[in-house]
Amino acid sequence: MIKKIIAIDGWSACGKSTLAKQLANKLGYVYIDSGAMYRAITLFFLRQNINLSNAAEVLEALRNINIDFRLNTDSQHSDIYLNGENIEDLIRDLSVAGKVSDIAAIAAVRTFAVAQQQKMGNNKGIVMDGRDIGTTVFPNAEIKLFMTADSAIRVERRLKELSPKNPHITMEEVKKNLENRDHLDSTREISPLRKAADAIVLDNTHLTMDEQLEFALRLI
Repeated sequence: MIKKIIAIDGWSACGKSTLAKQLANKLGYVYIDSGAMYRAITLFFLRQNINLSNAAEVLEALRNINIDFRLNTDSQHSDIYLNGENIEDLIRDLSVAGKVSDIAAIAAVRTFAVAQQQKMGNNKGIVMDGRDIGTTVFPNAEIKLFMTADSAIRVERRLKELSPKNPHITMEEVKKNLENRDHLDSTREISPLRKAADAIVLDNTHLTMDEQLEFALRLI
């Protein structure tokens, strides 16, 4: 089978990463978590206390960022590394989640990340999820999915994801964070979240993980 690029876009907490990992595992493709890349940049900016309104400072910070993905032999999934440090768990913190949309909206940041992502797709055989994969990063991807789900379900999913590492987080905090991210992601000037004209909508509100995988595999 000829290798393809599979682009998965959609709202936060819709299960994009879950499906992307499932597909990569099933097809023997490489999984690239574009959202994790923006979270990694956000973590670096927070650690270095980068002034987001200072363009020169932002550009200098980006020059000092190296991001790569390495296979975790225990989980059999790829972990993200920032300048040689495994930050897979650190980027799931609410402090990162609360700032990632602001930082991802910066033109220089998106230019940096998109260039990295496109390079990763040179040999095809990848599954990448994010906000602008099918519209900006890989507009010619052979397979495009746009994922959505009921907002209440999304809040429940994100709460379940964050609770182990943020035991005091409340449902209201998660709800506000998702609402804020939805607004920022869909209204930013550069590469806003939107459905590509040729993307297939996957609403997984009432689907199990196996059912959504079956839907995607049938499409592929």
